[in-house]
Amino acid sequence: QEHYGGLQGLTIAWIGDGNNVLQSFLTSAAKLGMHLRIATPRGFEPDLRITKIAEQNSKEYGTKLLLTTDPLEAADSANVLVTDTWISMGQEEEKKERLKAFQGYQITMQTAKPAASNWTFLHCLPRKPEEVDDEVFYSPRSLVFQEAENRKWTI
Repeated sequence: QEHYGGLQGLTIAWIGDGNNVLQSFLTSAAKLGMHLRIATPRGFEPDLRITKIAEQNSKEYGTKLLLTTDPLEAADSANVLVTDTWISMGQEEEKKERLKAFQGYQITMQTAKPAASNWTFLHCLPRKPEEVDDEVFYSPRSLVFQEAENRKWTI
């Protein structure tokens, strides 16, 4: 909102794990007028109950919701590319399996090619290089440090 001047009509592309942060997006994006495009590997989709809520919200608020396994399809026309950790607390023993499953989901400038010309990048931190490469993470399009500061004020 701070960067774009509003949320209405923005397209958010979530590329990564169907975990808690994505589920927050799923329950709120449509209510804020945002379209949501999600790419997760098979077996790592968001909770089906939350997805059903998101589908209902999209219909009610006139937004679009896409679930896919293709990161480039999710990134298509997106204003914001978002990811989160692929290995959350308590999942450390799954690291090897998860890194294999998430191959091809790293956000790079290549991933961003089909995105909107004004695309930006968000990650709630801490970030690992397999999730987003340095070129995107440290680029002027990355808003991760502003995002972290804003989170500080809400805490």
